[in-house]
Amino acid sequence: MDVEKVFHMTGGIGKTSYAKNSSLQKKVSDKVKHILIEAVEDLYIETTPKSIGIADLGCSSGPNTLSIIKDIFQTIQSTSHKIRHHSTEFRVYFNDLPTNDFNSIFKALPEFQKLLNQDRKNEFPSIFMGGYPGSFYGRLFPNCYLHFVHSSHCLHWLSRVPPGIYDEEKKSLNKGCVYICDKSPQLVSEAYYQQFQEDFSLFLESRSEELVVGGKMVLTFLGRKGPQHVDRGNSFLWEILTRAFTILVSQGEIEEEELDSYDVHFYAPSREELEDEIRKEGSLEMEKLEMFEIDKEQGRESHGTEFAKAVRAVQESIISNHFGERILDNLFEIFATLVDEEFAKEDIKPITFVLVLRKV
Repeated sequence: MDVEKVFHMTGGIGKTSYAKNSSLQKKVSDKVKHILIEAVEDLYIETTPKSIGIADLGCSSGPNTLSIIKDIFQTIQSTSHKIRHHSTEFRVYFNDLPTNDFNSIFKALPEFQKLLNQDRKNEFPSIFMGGYPGSFYGRLFPNCYLHFVHSSHCLHWLSRVPPGIYDEEKKSLNKGCVYICDKSPQLVSEAYYQQFQEDFSLFLESRSEELVVGGKMVLTFLGRKGPQHVDRGNSFLWEILTRAFTILVSQGEIEEEELDSYDVHFYAPSREELEDEIRKEGSLEMEKLEMFEIDKEQGRESHGTEFAKAVRAVQESIISNHFGERILDNLFEIFATLVDEEFAKEDIKPITFVLVLRKV
């Protein structure tokens, strides 16, 4: 599977789209908003740029990314008045893989720009916005081009399924699991960790080249608490998805060989693994690294339904590419039921990190 050609959040504004099913991600963004605002304020005061470049990496196609850009814009506007320094240009680059539904963002930009124009003072900068397709595991922008980089719910996605989980005949060593699980051979977790190291170090090196000195990044992504890869958090949700696939096998909807050959390009790093890669890269200073859980809320839908909609909006493109679209409704109905059963026993608590880095 070529991740760059296949993987994307479900586009459009339909009932299974990412735009309609990214409330969990919005909860996280709201929870770390104060960290984002503080980082932007400090950046602007320290660098006082005339033309400020901002990139949202892994922007997807829903409303969340525009909400974040508005927060950044308003923070810079407020800070510029406090310090009596006014930039002349505000440049925003929306980045994601080429298969992303950029059209949804582009359609929303004229109205969004009007909204920003209503808020700004006459002396505030001209606003330029555009799409920048490509993988962030590698260079995207010229040297010293950006002042601020934001990325939310993206860096836990690897550039590829780790090649180390396959044997010489290209068969998966992780049969019966779609991610690291209790019965995975040690080689599987080692291969995932190695792929994370390769990807994250390349991400850091690339952004270091693209950021100006003093430039900052705020990165939010899924992770885990300690050295154990298997926990009742992110890895457990993949275990439940595996169970849902297994039920489809028992129903004759998919073949066992299809499930055995399906593995996800995901990795939930630990705090120590993140710190190691940042230290090795050397040119980025870690200003903040916080770990938190999102508390479940009582709503109109069950927790299983909420998780199922969120996971489907993210995984639909990959699953339909491997198994076909016909299984999607049944698969995620089963997944929702299994998640509810587990919540009735004990909470599932996915871990999220927010990381603030500064180029030195």
